[in-house]
Amino acid sequence: MTLREQLEERERRTLSPHATPACSSRGRARPEAEHDYRTAFQRDRDRILHAKAFRRLKRKTQVFLAPEGDHYRTRLTHTLEAAQIARTVARALFLNEDLTEAIALGHDLGHTPFGHAGEVVLNEVYGPGFIHAEQSLRVVERLESTRRGPGLNLTYEVCDGIRHHSKGEGVLMSRDDERACTLEGRVVSVCDAIAYISHDIDDALRARIILPSDLPKTAVAVLGDTTSERINTMVVGLIEGSKDRVIAMVPEVLDATNSLRSFLYGCVYPCASINKEISKAKRLLRDMYFHLLDHPTDEILRASAEDSVERRTVDFLASMTDQYALNLYARWFLPAGWQV
Repeated sequence: MTLREQLEERERRTLSPHATPACSSRGRARPEAEHDYRTAFQRDRDRILHAKAFRRLKRKTQVFLAPEGDHYRTRLTHTLEAAQIARTVARALFLNEDLTEAIALGHDLGHTPFGHAGEVVLNEVYGPGFIHAEQSLRVVERLESTRRGPGLNLTYEVCDGIRHHSKGEGVLMSRDDERACTLEGRVVSVCDAIAYISHDIDDALRARIILPSDLPKTAVAVLGDTTSERINTMVVGLIEGSKDRVIAMVPEVLDATNSLRSFLYGCVYPCASINKEISKAKRLLRDMYFHLLDHPTDEILRASAEDSVERRTVDFLASMTDQYALNLYARWFLPAGWQV
């Protein structure tokens, strides 16, 4: 018996009957021989971790555009915080931690530069529309590659969790067709929200955009006064509210969590000091999109001929880090000083 088979046997013996053991995976789009030492979900996690798109997350905006302070979150630190929270919950519910971690590490690979502002612009200019969750799936299925061919060839369950991590309104998804097919994927969806609600408020307080007294008092009374207290309360509420095949939160904690989320969308994200720079970023990406349609780069020309120039242009823009986009824009649109 290989080590992988021993790990799979341990999963069968120790995980919840509602968990997703690696040996029960629906498999990959291109069949592969199993590894002697790693389960299928462990291999998926490792492929995501070593992907170029994962490394680029360190220079993509979470909320604050190109912050000069060292302690503001980026898309990468958000991903790591969401993965840590999700693993804690998965462990407590006896779900598959490897599957949970793989989904969490891959869920934001398709995010644009400049955070959700970039997503809004690409959705406006590109006819078929743009959703970062679908772009994350496209990254792992087509845009990244391994020596075996295009895409990372991840398991069905990891791809499904990435596709269904976005929630729309509220922390919990209300419709069955919006939910991941695994409980691990549903845990990641909620823990993604727990992470960004907690750290976006923390960053807003650090930036002095809001004061502690601005936070909804009823929510703070339930969740706690500090970031760590709030994360702990939300995590405990999620663990205690989940049962069998239902991932849920204790009602009081859910109401308080949704209240903080509404506060973010109503008072933090739209604030003038953030939007002043975000509006510039939107204009920058819009100009670059139409410029690239007329003057495609070598990267766009080398991309799959099966895709339209518009689709390839969207892929190119979405892959950029904030600084790369700023540098490219300056090169194309700003006059350079005369070189002696």
